[in-house]
Amino acid sequence: MSDKVTPLRQPHPPVDDIELTGEVAGLIVAALNLEVAPGEIDPDAPLYGQGLGLDSIDILEIALVVSKRYGVQLHADSQDNDRIFASLRHLCGYIAAHRSK
Repeated sequence: MSDKVTPLRQPHPPVDDIELTGEVAGLIVAALNLEVAPGEIDPDAPLYGQGLGLDSIDILEIALVVSKRYGVQLHADSQDNDRIFASLRHLCGYIAAHRSK
């Protein structure tokens, strides 16, 4: 028996951060009919309030499209939502770690 440890096989190959960020930004713009280009969204700007200026209803819409597109389970009552939706970069990190599609 070999002592070599093989890495766990991931269900999907890792997606380049820039590619995923652009894709998620596009989903947000389309889902919310924003008048901003996906590339204009600062990945580190807050999604709530200042920054992109979204409210809780907008976040629910984003959670729905993210769940459908990536198979990520997001729950309205999760204590992690403030962290997950803190910025586009945080949301993409969560998607990359938890996606099933």
